[in-house]
Amino acid sequence: MDETEFWQLVDTTRETAEGDPEEQADLLVERLVQLDPDSVLDFARHFESRYNRAYRWDLWGAAWVLLDGASDDAFDFFRCWLIGQGRDVFEGAMHDPDTLAELLDDFDEEIDGDGEELGYAADEAYEQLTGTVAPALGIPAAAAEPEGTPLEFENESVIAERYPKLWDRFRED
Repeated sequence: MDETEFWQLVDTTRETAEGDPEEQADLLVERLVQLDPDSVLDFARHFESRYNRAYRWDLWGAAWVLLDGASDDAFDFFRCWLIGQGRDVFEGAMHDPDTLAELLDDFDEEIDGDGEELGYAADEAYEQLTGTVAPALGIPAAAAEPEGTPLEFENESVIAERYPKLWDRFRED
C-alpha cells in the first residue's frame, strides 16, 4: 500500500462515517480486512509514522485550544483523529497548526478530536485476518518528548497569541 492508497482509505471512511471517528474506525477495520495482511501492515506503518511525526509541542497547543485542555492521552487520541481528517488537514496542521481554524469545517469537542479507535484499526484488522497480534512495524519510536519548544498551556494569553486564528474561532467568547 502506498501513501496515496493510505490517504484514500482514510478519506473514504471519514466521508462514509460523516466525520464520526468511532464509525470511521469501524469502517477502516471493515475495509482493511478485505486486504491481505501485508497491506494491513503497510497501512499501520503509514499511520504510525504520521502519528509519531505529529508528536510536536505546537500541535499539542492546537489540541489544547480545540479541546479546552489536553492531557497526554488526549493529545495521543487527538493525533489519531488528526490523521483521520485526511491528508489536507493533517499536512496543513503539520505546516502550521493555527491553520486548523481554516481547515476544519466545525469542531465539536464532544465528538471531534478523539480518534483513539482509529489508532487500533490496523491492529484489529490484522488480528481478524491472521488470528495473531500484529508484529513490530520496524518504525522508530517517537521521541520521549514532543518535538519543538514547550508551551505554557495554562497561560491563556500565551496560547491566544500563538494560535490567534484557533483562539478567535474556538475559544474567544
